[in-house]
Amino acid sequence: MRRVVVTGVGAVTPVGNDVPTMWKNMLNGVCGIDKIKKFDTNDLAVKIAGEVKDFDPTTVVEKRDLRKTDMYTIFALAAAKEAVEDSGIIGTVDDKRLGSYIGAGIGGLYTFVENTQNLIEKGPRKVSPHFIPKMIGNIATGQVAIKYNAKGVSLSVMSACATGANSIGEAFHAVKDGYADAVIAGGAECVVHPLTIAGFSNMKALSTTEDPKKASIPFDVKRNGFVMGEGAGVLILEEYEHAKARGAKIYAELSGYGNTCDAHHVTAPEPNGEGLAEAIRIGFKEAGVTDDDVIYLNAHGTSTPMNDKTETMAVKAALGEKAYDISISSTKSMTGHMLGATGAIEAIVSVMALKDGKIPPTIGTDEVDPECDLDYTLGKAKKRALTVSASTNLGFGGHDTCLVFKKI
Repeated sequence: MRRVVVTGVGAVTPVGNDVPTMWKNMLNGVCGIDKIKKFDTNDLAVKIAGEVKDFDPTTVVEKRDLRKTDMYTIFALAAAKEAVEDSGIIGTVDDKRLGSYIGAGIGGLYTFVENTQNLIEKGPRKVSPHFIPKMIGNIATGQVAIKYNAKGVSLSVMSACATGANSIGEAFHAVKDGYADAVIAGGAECVVHPLTIAGFSNMKALSTTEDPKKASIPFDVKRNGFVMGEGAGVLILEEYEHAKARGAKIYAELSGYGNTCDAHHVTAPEPNGEGLAEAIRIGFKEAGVTDDDVIYLNAHGTSTPMNDKTETMAVKAALGEKAYDISISSTKSMTGHMLGATGAIEAIVSVMALKDGKIPPTIGTDEVDPECDLDYTLGKAKKRALTVSASTNLGFGGHDTCLVFKKI
């Protein structure tokens, strides 16, 4: 049976624009959530988000091409560049055996809004000829494939907040089942925008807490909504023997992937968490996880009243008494919710935790909800000799995912 390993990682996040910076800041409990800087928030009910900071798009896109490329794609290209260079994969694999799977929960929203305004205010001739290829949700996959001549399997997953995880999971199966020797996989998003802030806010999904450091507080009894974030995460998934033969650095083995649907409601999770519980069971079974394994779980942990309680129920339903032995944290307490990118970033966090034996904290949470009764690694990072790490993600529409990594 073909095995799949992670040989490269790349990230653009509110707490760092590369993996080493992101990881260091997460272990130190740095909060990347702050007052929104990129637009005027006076008319908005919510004025905070996890924005990417000090990012120079010209490091990955020529100045002449910036007007042709939405920022979500630029984030994806930056994360892919770091991951590809980290892995050294280019030149070691046949182009037709290299894939590109980069998802987005929404895609080129800024491009869509700008051109809609141009159409309404100035007429159809003012809609950019670059509008469609700049906006569509698959273009990050296409741009990454073009950049690295990846002529093999290609897929753009769109499953809301489970997008990044589903992209990685589907890429995992492509490599495991023999359709590719390596895949550039992950997710990207750049939709911290007045339209999305208003939309999520009006549906009562966003935190109304004004203090940025106390807005995303997963599992806290006072949690009242999520905080929007942005960025991108990319992993290089590679067939183990191929990686070993070329002497590649191996972070971890991706060993299991659970993918289910609640089939319950367009936004609310299934109240008893059974859909996510089944995704966890599937992922853990495929990975061959045992009771002897020492486990870290990066929870979806959105800081919404329903998610955190439901996710806790799902973990307990899937793992039984073992649930009380695992270490859990939600790094959304530091990044906010990065939508289509969040599953990819949290997969990278899971890989780094397993590699270094360090568990990043859940910050800001002071008073844990009695219905959330597991170990959420509050306040400070801790060391633990991990053998398994996992990441869970949920998305509107009922999507449930679980990625499971093993130490190698």
